Amino acid sequence: MDSFTEKKDAVISSEREITAEFTSYTNEKNDVYVSTSSPSEQPSLSDLERERFTSRIMESKELEDIGASTTQLEFLLSKLHILSLDECVEELRTAADYHRDDYNYPIDTREKISRLLEGAMAYGQGQEIYEMDLRLEATLNRFNSPYPEVRAVTDPTDDKSLAVETPRAYFLGLFWVVVGSFINEVFLTRQPSLSIKSAVFQILVYPGGKLLERILPDKTYYFRGRKFALNPGPWSYKEQMFATIMINAGANFANVENHTLVYKLPQFFAQTWVNFGFMFVANVSTQFFGFGVAGILRRWVIYEKKAVWPTMLPTLTLNRVLLQPEEKHSIHGWTISRYRFFWYVLAASFVYFWLPDFLFTALSTFNWMTWIAPDNKILALITGSKTGMGFNPIPTFDWTVINYSGPLTKPFFSSANQFAGVLFGAFLIIGMVWKNYKWTGYMPMNTSTVYANNGLKYNMTRITDANSRLDEKAYRAYSAPYFTAGNLLREGSSYCMVTLSFTSILLSDHRLLYNSLKGFVKSLKNWRVNKLGKTSSFEDFNDPLSLMIREYEEVPDWWFLVILLVSLVFGIILFEVYPVVAPVWVLFAVFGISILLLIPSTVIYSVTGYQVAFNDLMVLLGGYFVPGSGIGNIIGRLYGWNIDEQAESFVSDLKLAHYAKLPPRAVFRGQVIATAVNCLVTIGGIHVVLGLNRICYSDQPDKFVCAYPNSIYNTSLFYGLVGPDRVFAMYPGLKYCFLAGVVIGLVYYPLQRYFPRVFRSIHPVVVLSGVYVYGQSYNLSYYTMGFWFALYFMYFVRRRYLNWWTKYVYVLTSGLTAGTAFSAIIIFGAISYTGTSVKWWGTTVSTAGIDAVSTTTLYDMPESGTFGLSVGEFQ
Repeated sequence: MDSFTEKKDAVISSEREITAEFTSYTNEKNDVYVSTSSPSEQPSLSDLERERFTSRIMESKELEDIGASTTQLEFLLSKLHILSLDECVEELRTAADYHRDDYNYPIDTREKISRLLEGAMAYGQGQEIYEMDLRLEATLNRFNSPYPEVRAVTDPTDDKSLAVETPRAYFLGLFWVVVGSFINEVFLTRQPSLSIKSAVFQILVYPGGKLLERILPDKTYYFRGRKFALNPGPWSYKEQMFATIMINAGANFANVENHTLVYKLPQFFAQTWVNFGFMFVANVSTQFFGFGVAGILRRWVIYEKKAVWPTMLPTLTLNRVLLQPEEKHSIHGWTISRYRFFWYVLAASFVYFWLPDFLFTALSTFNWMTWIAPDNKILALITGSKTGMGFNPIPTFDWTVINYSGPLTKPFFSSANQFAGVLFGAFLIIGMVWKNYKWTGYMPMNTSTVYANNGLKYNMTRITDANSRLDEKAYRAYSAPYFTAGNLLREGSSYCMVTLSFTSILLSDHRLLYNSLKGFVKSLKNWRVNKLGKTSSFEDFNDPLSLMIREYEEVPDWWFLVILLVSLVFGIILFEVYPVVAPVWVLFAVFGISILLLIPSTVIYSVTGYQVAFNDLMVLLGGYFVPGSGIGNIIGRLYGWNIDEQAESFVSDLKLAHYAKLPPRAVFRGQVIATAVNCLVTIGGIHVVLGLNRICYSDQPDKFVCAYPNSIYNTSLFYGLVGPDRVFAMYPGLKYCFLAGVVIGLVYYPLQRYFPRVFRSIHPVVVLSGVYVYGQSYNLSYYTMGFWFALYFMYFVRRRYLNWWTKYVYVLTSGLTAGTAFSAIIIFGAISYTGTSVKWWGTTVSTAGIDAVSTTTLYDMPESGTFGLSVGEFQ
């Protein structure tokens, strides 16, 4: 690592080379940033003061990342003279109140600000040091991001001259939308799922942009009075990000596939009316509704500084790696550039992934403890990766499994909370099964399958009439349906999360919600003014990013409302034209409930990096909306889940644009066009999946086992045909989970408020998200290695080696993900799809024992051949 003297000299010697951009970022943009002192009382820093402040920054652990970046350091130094000491104190009071319940705000910084607000005597380092630290912290909070991870991937200034919405950016964006949406749609039902994500697309877009920069002619065209340059010069950072956001919006899978499979496949509902028209109308309706809602949610989760969106930061990091010049520093002995580091990691990951995915698959499912005694049922149920709970300290060496929980993108507190929930859930399942609670010991521990009292998969055809509705006489003569322990846990935690999310957000962020709603209503009242672009949605936000974005024309809220209206029309068409066995009023109910649920879920997602799933609630409500029909139940889930998923995806991309300082209207156009293309391309992917051999069976040779479609089918059967009332009569504890969520929220809020040091890092919703993972064949083996990675990189390395962490960690996860994705595509397309396989001990040992038998149960069936309630004992 460079010595302090070397760092200081490097910073001072580079002063004259710093662009005038830093001084031109003037304070007259908004007078909230102008000190009340006269100009003569706030001179620029002298050389001596610059050296003193630079030295202090280098010594400060909280500002270590600032000291390692000439750009960030020079910007901070250029602002230190603006605020008076009184204004600094007031700024820190405001920051302390704003970040009081902020999970991402650095603990060391929080404690330092608390000491600074107690005064120089309490601070205990002398008046001079006190005033320097006071200015540094206040200036950083006012003029830059207070989060080190955000500072690492964003610039404190904006270059408006950079090209953004260019023909070449549209061409590359749409090309990869077509390719990516098709591939991601095909791989959706594989377990573990494989998809091309943002990191891979950025790598693919970059050389394309550089190529077009070289070969396109330098011509200019005019369209409706606007000038478009075919080749505006070097491929820019903003063009790259604009294309990436288009791809993020359009290259996602459409969840319509999961529901189409359940509707159409013979082992499910076998509905022949599901065709191209149904898929197209459902795609347009659900995806564009999510897009419209995302625009309305901007005030809640985009403009707010507290909404960090940690899962978006690796995308920004890779964008900088590819396009922005890098300052050369020695970081804890590392001098390799991020660009070169990324390619080394990608290459190593690409080569290595052939081992766990093809040549030595036991490294992926590393259930090594079951190899000791393959036929030991108890050992398999506790430690097994497939049938069991996955209690295994080293369950995998496969990055696709390790990265399932996003360990290097989420904050450590989020990973730790979720892992605690997964661990707690495993013990709950073991307790239920060993106690044989509600006969769970006679069924597999952790599957979404619904069982009959003979221990076999519930046969829906035995209780339905010719119209696929419930035949109550046949139902009573057959069997009550039974949940596995994993399924019970999943349902209960889902209901608890719904009410807990609302309670937590209403208590902790009620001011944010109120102010955002007030701003939204104000924008609708002034829609004519907004149409002319004379007001901005950012007028109530004075953070540096919002001030810079305010220089661009904002997208009026009524534009998004038009999108909502169009999607609603398509939804009505679907309900009226196709036999979905649900009245059209269900569509309006689901739309309204989805909007209500999205507010707390996106706020939580923006802070923790975890998406709160409310689709199980839609299944429950569907049982009341369309009683006695499994087919009718599915449509509510389709709209409820897809709207939530698409809205959260779109809104996260809007945060990317906010960080990258892209013009909002350009982003709006790009997202709309990309989404329209996606609606068509994904239908082609669905037809390819429908043609695969034994699709959605557990023995599907290429792992297209359809974990989620199977879950959809089983829960729609349970809540659609049998109905919620019968479910709650059989499992009364489930309905009390709603009440439990409210109680937990009411108890937790005062604990967090008055004992922040103890409870600040505990997020009950994220803990419950860990409990929620069960019931779909996922267990501890998908989270344990991810937790070890998070513990090392997101806690230990971040606290001990902040400079290294800010420079390399997001690059590391991007490289690993990109390498495995490329490798997986080649392995599947060139080898697995052709039926080629390698068989030896390393590819068979993980499936040789009881752990691979999906029907394994703790207890054998009673001698009578049935368990549970007898005929006549159940409703």
